[in-house]
Amino acid sequence: MAVRTNEVNAHKSVEQAKSPSLSRVPKGKQSRKISFKKVLNQRLVDKQGQRVQFSAHAQGRLDVRQINLTSNDMAKIESAIDRASQKGATDSLLLMDDLAMIVSVKNRTVVTVVDSDRMKDNVFTNIDSAIIV
Repeated sequence: MAVRTNEVNAHKSVEQAKSPSLSRVPKGKQSRKISFKKVLNQRLVDKQGQRVQFSAHAQGRLDVRQINLTSNDMAKIESAIDRASQKGATDSLLLMDDLAMIVSVKNRTVVTVVDSDRMKDNVFTNIDSAIIV
């Protein structure tokens, strides 16, 4: 009959396994702590006021259907995205004049554009909010 050795001692102790990346930073070199809430709020503020982007698909739809957006239209879209972001929306249906747009609020990107002729009998999925401009 074989005698088993004590396998508990075969493993490294906690001190031996301690990762150098987890070692304590000297007091003088500690970075200042910033709360998660403060970082999140700053990121949200940074996102607001950024320009709206159009995906290649959305830009193609605008080009093929000869839809031209004015600077006033762009301002309305940006404002709508800002409002949706403040409410916590991520993917929104934006209705403006005779257009419907699916917008990634988080990325400030218009994903697709549908004009009034193609809106009939359409179902919009994977959205969490709707904005009427």
